[in-house]
This record gives sequence, structure tokens and C-alpha cells, in this order.
Amino acid sequence: MAQSNSTTSKRSFKHLTAYDRGKITALRTEGKSLQAIADAVGCHKSTISRELRRGTVTQMRTGGKRVEIYFPDTGQLIYEKNRKACGAKFKLDGAIEFIQFAENKILKDEWSPDAVCGYAKRNGLFEGVYVCTKTLYNYIDLGLIAIKNIDLPMKVRLNTKKRRARQNKRVLGRNIEERPAEVTERQEFGHWEIDTVIGKKSKDQALLTPLQNVKHVKRSF
Repeated sequence: MAQSNSTTSKRSFKHLTAYDRGKITALRTEGKSLQAIADAVGCHKSTISRELRRGTVTQMRTGGKRVEIYFPDTGQLIYEKNRKACGAKFKLDGAIEFIQFAENKILKDEWSPDAVCGYAKRNGLFEGVYVCTKTLYNYIDLGLIAIKNIDLPMKVRLNTKKRRARQNKRVLGRNIEERPAEVTERQEFGHWEIDTVIGKKSKDQALLTPLQNVKHVKRSF
């Protein structure tokens, strides 16, 4: 006999989209309540409450006043990061023996993640249940395993910053080595040589003493 009435409650949970988060921002700005926002978006008010906590950022305004503002982009980024970590855990559980092997080799024998993955693949270990080098690095970055970035000496030493030529570099003058040969020979009148003399009493001041750069000029002190 078929039953027309069901006592099973319908699942009301839903994943919010970027469009939903934009709608939450607009309704929140209008001062709508959690229940009103939930009705407009089509979800439970607890979902709206969690989303607001996730995407709310504290900002400092002029005068030292702190205000809390909800940003849909922040909520979306944190949501995507959490989903990525959630999916990674499921895959990690299936390769737990390989992960334990990797932790032992990296922490005790100082292997690199690439060496661990290459060794496992080359020798056909763990019945082929292992992760690639990139995935292993992702687990480390997400903090899902016992290995930390500080345990990878080569990664810590890598300089990820690109060297850029400085624009509008200040030019302080030409190098003295570029002076003409006749100046160095001191045979031509009109060139000057400048010295600085530091006094005995004041070490942070110097006296500029120009001397004519001619071969027969006598310098007296």
C-alpha cells in the first residue's frame, strides 16, 4: 500500500553561490534580518549566520574606530579553500600508508617530496596508491600532514621574489676612472682636485679643500 504522506523532512541545506553572496551583501546593507535574508536566498538562517561570520572583516576607520564589514569575495575565497581541504582529506585517507612513508623519509632521512614520490612510483610501492609531488606539496601547505614547510630546507631557501631593475635610478655622477688621460697626467691648467679634511674636535663635519690639479702646484699643510 502506497503512502501519500511522508514523515521524512526535506533537507534544507544548500551551498551558497557567488550570486547568493552578492544578494546577502545587498540585503545586509538594507538592514534586513537573518531570517529575511535566508528567505530571500532560499536557505536556513543558520547558513546565513555562518556565511556572515566567514566573510566578515574588521577594518580600522579614521579616528581609530573599528568596524566589521561583510565582503562576499572573502566569504567565497574561504569557502573554496575549505572545500579544497575537505576534498584533499578524502584522497589523503586512501593513501595513508604512503603519507606515513613520506613523513618518515622527509623528517628522518631528509628526502625531498619529489624524491619520495619518484621512489614510490619507480619501485611500485603501496600497490600504486600514492599521490603526486604537487599533491604532496599541497598537503604540506594546507597543514594536513605532519610535515611543515620549515622541514623542507630547499623550499625555505628558494627565493620566490623576482629581481626587478630599479626604475628612475638616481645618478650621482660619472666615475672618476672615466676622466680623460690629460687630467690624470696633470699637465693641463684648469682642472681641480678636491680633498676633504676632518678636524680633531668634530668628527661629523669635514672641510672641503679644492686644489688646482696641476703638476707643479705645492700643497702645504
